[in-house]
Amino acid sequence: MESTLPVKDAESDTASTARVSERLLNRELSWLAFDQRVLEEAQNPHHPLLERVRFLSIMASNLDEFFMVRVAGLKQQVLAGVVTPSPDGLTPLQQLSAIRERVHEMMLTARNTWYGLRQELRENSIAVIDAPELTDVEVEWLRAKFVADIFPVLTPLAMGPTHSFPFILNRGIALAVQMFDALSGRDLDALVPIPPQLDRFVTLPGQEARFIPLEQVILLFLKSLFPAFELKASGVFRVLRDSDLEIDDIDVGEDAHHLMQNIESALKRRRRGNVIRLNASDDMSPDLLEFLTEALGVQVEDVTVLEGLIGLVDIKQLILDTRPDLLFTPYTARFPERIRDFGGDCFAAIQAKDIVVHHPYESFDVVVQFLRQAAHDPDVVAIKQTLYRTSKDSPIIQALIEAAEAGKSVTASVELKARFDEEANLRWARDLERAGAQVVFGFVDLKIHAKTSLVVRREGGTLRSYVHYGTGNYHPITAKIYTDLSFFTCDPILTRDAQRMFNFMTGYAQPDAMEKLAISPINLRKTIVSLIEDEIGHAEKGRPAHIWAKVNSLVDPEMIELLYRASAAGVEIDLIVRGICCLRPGVPGLSERIRVRSLIGRFLEHARILCFGAGHALPSKHMKLFISSADWMQRNLDHRIETLVPLENPTVRQQVFEQIMVANLKDDTQSWQMQPDGSFTRIKPGRNPFSAHNYFMTNPSLSGRGSATHETRNPPRLLLKSAT
Repeated sequence: MESTLPVKDAESDTASTARVSERLLNRELSWLAFDQRVLEEAQNPHHPLLERVRFLSIMASNLDEFFMVRVAGLKQQVLAGVVTPSPDGLTPLQQLSAIRERVHEMMLTARNTWYGLRQELRENSIAVIDAPELTDVEVEWLRAKFVADIFPVLTPLAMGPTHSFPFILNRGIALAVQMFDALSGRDLDALVPIPPQLDRFVTLPGQEARFIPLEQVILLFLKSLFPAFELKASGVFRVLRDSDLEIDDIDVGEDAHHLMQNIESALKRRRRGNVIRLNASDDMSPDLLEFLTEALGVQVEDVTVLEGLIGLVDIKQLILDTRPDLLFTPYTARFPERIRDFGGDCFAAIQAKDIVVHHPYESFDVVVQFLRQAAHDPDVVAIKQTLYRTSKDSPIIQALIEAAEAGKSVTASVELKARFDEEANLRWARDLERAGAQVVFGFVDLKIHAKTSLVVRREGGTLRSYVHYGTGNYHPITAKIYTDLSFFTCDPILTRDAQRMFNFMTGYAQPDAMEKLAISPINLRKTIVSLIEDEIGHAEKGRPAHIWAKVNSLVDPEMIELLYRASAAGVEIDLIVRGICCLRPGVPGLSERIRVRSLIGRFLEHARILCFGAGHALPSKHMKLFISSADWMQRNLDHRIETLVPLENPTVRQQVFEQIMVANLKDDTQSWQMQPDGSFTRIKPGRNPFSAHNYFMTNPSLSGRGSATHETRNPPRLLLKSAT
């Protein structure tokens, strides 16, 4: 099913024989382990059929990004002669060798998974067919479709000594053909790039859903492109390019215009990045594949020959809204009832009590409403906002524009270096500037990853501030998929700290001190280290010592070593790590008190939550509880602006700990247990299976319930009791 071209000069010392750290797992292989868990969800029979198709498409998309960024970076290191091993003990070349081996296995599994799904789709009246299966009526319909909608946008490109090799877009797919003219005896090799503006699958007419890949339609009517030629051989290929954005060094003192120009130049270079992976169909002739390999400048070990469909990411087009029977039951997010209790007045509700909103179970509309109310309220004098990612037609941006046009002081900290969102953020920055907002781009060497919105309002002759701290982006679309937390408060200390953070981002003047908020790179790492050290101290004095933490990635070696020391001291540690985890749990003498879970399901776990027992067994009213925008990676702790926010309101604490954290640790339907070698074992459901996602969809949160009198189906304390 899958093969690769021979490797000419492979390193004799492969990753399997290399010295590998007994304390740390390799970051890249851990990323692939996460993709493997996503792939296995595509095989999970408990998911509806089209949702399994979606999981397979997501896995393919994740793998694309992995190659475009991580593998590209490793290849750059190899070209630069870097032989310094990563913290786990592998050189860049050894990591590439191990990655190729792992990806080869994953692609075999993905192919088999697609074949199985394709057969199930047929059994459910959704057929992905090949050209020989077309009826005469369908061929004639396709002929008309081709002439009207496909032929006009195709550009056949001859290949040869007098023709320069055409540029193929990143993630671009092209048809390669070998032809001959019987009359003249002339051979012709050519490419037909498949325009990204066209759907990958053509939907055939009829009551039953029937699809045919676009490349097969083009082959069917190839004579229209090359009238005098006969087809000898053909094949499909797809390229991935180096997409790591390299920004030229600039002085901090240079103006924003130069930074924007710098980003635009880097984006143009990225579009033409080196090809770092070439996938080709197995019907392509060896000589044509060799020609493509040389023309694209691909190393032979980065060429993969695949049977079947090239570019599995495109199967997301087959997910039909017209087949709800094959999808998850639709879910409509709740709007927090406490906001309704105050007639939709966000400020009044926040004044009454801090609120935590749990997305996507509770609507992101409350965040949008918070900013819209601020934009239209004549008493609001200033709005300050961080923007890392947002949607195409963002209501957040629109609210900020309306506020600026209404004469309010609006400051937007836009991160131009948000990967794959750079172009959109450049556009938002210009729109905001035109509206009169003050747009800043922060630091050249620090990404602003914090998710914070600050509103200053005149009330009774004085100023009161309201702040929103989030764990996810201000993106209404992804907020329907990502599980995140929005924390609203008018606590004077937390709002002052937010003001200090914004002053740091706009004025580059590091604050003397923060009162409650911790931010990186100033004191976030130091704060977490101190909290872990405190738990070690409690354990050494014979007191209960517990740490519960939920993050997306755990990579930072210093944090991992500190957790090992905590385990050795007697601290009980439960970690929920969705993706990359370089820590080895459950190793005798090293980490036997550390347990690591990963939850992969209908929604993407994204919230970061930290719990420390503070000398008491969890749960405890004395515990220290935080939400954060930061994962435990060196880049987040040292090279980004991130937040660590303490939660002090009793109801908010109960919601985040007793509902969210407990439910994540209790889940036995979509959770995996990490093993010391970095592999994951799916947790087997118990007698009464428990799904965290289903629980959140059917139980209102505590801080958002307001005056509602209906009871939850599983009250938090009952859930906590059953978990402990």
